[in-house]
Amino acid sequence: MKLAQLNIALAKYPLDAPEIKDFVDNLDLVNGIAEQSEGFVWRLKDESGDATNIKLFDDPNMIINMSVWDNVDTLKNFMFRTHHRDFMRRKGEWFHRLVEDTYVLWWIEDNHTPTAEEALARLQYLRENGDTPYAFTFKANFTSNDL
Repeated sequence: MKLAQLNIALAKYPLDAPEIKDFVDNLDLVNGIAEQSEGFVWRLKDESGDATNIKLFDDPNMIINMSVWDNVDTLKNFMFRTHHRDFMRRKGEWFHRLVEDTYVLWWIEDNHTPTAEEALARLQYLRENGDTPYAFTFKANFTSNDL
């Protein structure tokens, strides 16, 4: 089994605004780091090479990111032990703090490619039910054996 993740963020500015330029200008770099990271399997992207134009919400400033990893540890290594960490530290400059959960993790079969709609349903399930083996956060850290 593989680990799928979705995270969403509500940008404070349109993606073409100068205030968020540093974030946008580094998307290719950070996505490249992800793709070269141990345990990386797949990420959602369109013809432009990222997912910022894929809209799941009415608000055009709500962006999504979705990827698949071998396990929780490889995802955490990318998030917290690469240059990605430096951008996470700056997220308050670019994104609103949301009250509801903004990311969800779930286990998928090895050859399954999750859809954006599937991911959104998992996030909604997490928001309504809290951490379960079906949809969880790093706090719960369910394994595929918990399914």
